[in-house]
Amino acid sequence: MLPSSSEATAAPAFRHGVWLVPALSLAYLLFSYVLIGFRPEQLVLIGLCNGCYFLSATSRRFITGFSIFVVFWVLYDYMRAFPNYAYRAVDVAQLYGTEKRLFGIQHQGSLLTPNEFWLLHHTAFLDVLCGIFYLCWVPIPLAFAGYLFFRNRQLFFEFSLTFLLVNLMGFVVYYLHPAAPPWYVQQHGLVFQPLTMGSTAGLARFDSFFGVSIFKSIYAKNANIFAAMPSLHSAYPAVVLFYALKNKSGIFNIFFLAVMLGIWFAAVYSSHHYVLDVLAGVSIALTGIFIIQFSLAKSSLFNRFIASFMQATAPAA
Repeated sequence: MLPSSSEATAAPAFRHGVWLVPALSLAYLLFSYVLIGFRPEQLVLIGLCNGCYFLSATSRRFITGFSIFVVFWVLYDYMRAFPNYAYRAVDVAQLYGTEKRLFGIQHQGSLLTPNEFWLLHHTAFLDVLCGIFYLCWVPIPLAFAGYLFFRNRQLFFEFSLTFLLVNLMGFVVYYLHPAAPPWYVQQHGLVFQPLTMGSTAGLARFDSFFGVSIFKSIYAKNANIFAAMPSLHSAYPAVVLFYALKNKSGIFNIFFLAVMLGIWFAAVYSSHHYVLDVLAGVSIALTGIFIIQFSLAKSSLFNRFIASFMQATAPAA
């Protein structure tokens, strides 16, 4: 029996991957050790990538498609080696003043930022609800991507490339305009001083309520503290909602809308972002969506690029 065209295409690719994937893994570990030092998460990433690649044909196609997200993770992690405050002055006072001027709330004779207002009026219910919403900012996009990978491969690559592009644009802004988050002003005032560890801020109340250290462990590993604007936490759910609508996901669209609005509110409520940061994140998301959709409509080269990805992840006939 002759092999199918898909199998014939996949076999050479797998033979190359047998040595290429471990070689890239070793190079990643060595380069990471030199650049940022050893971190246990690096072994987790390597184990996941190699495990998926060698486990089965299906898991190999899956990790090939999700290599877009692996690129994002590696780039984000490497930002530790190049703190943005080392290249440009951090915006602390100006951003705080603009937020207060545009969105300030009068309270007992004082003008407060929304973050300061909610710091005075937080409740246990909102602490828990916002913590739940904030835990969704990575799992929801990844879960949605996994669903699209198996149900709508074309849309999966549109979504994944949009996700990567939005992050890259966000990273560029981080370095062009380093910005302190609201909790920094609350804890350190309006004078810049470099920090090496993030703060859980209002999310600490979620940890305290349940007697856990979920957010403490997350923000202790924060790769870039002075990267409040744009809020990529706020950008991700907007990208998810757009592609969920394009996918005609039915009642799940309501769920994604609720998650998006919840994360936006939680970002401000927890003092991790200003309203301005959220608006900037939404703008970055819309810009990334537009660029990808425009490229699909106008660029044959971009369409061939996506087609090559689809062929690399296509199941054997």
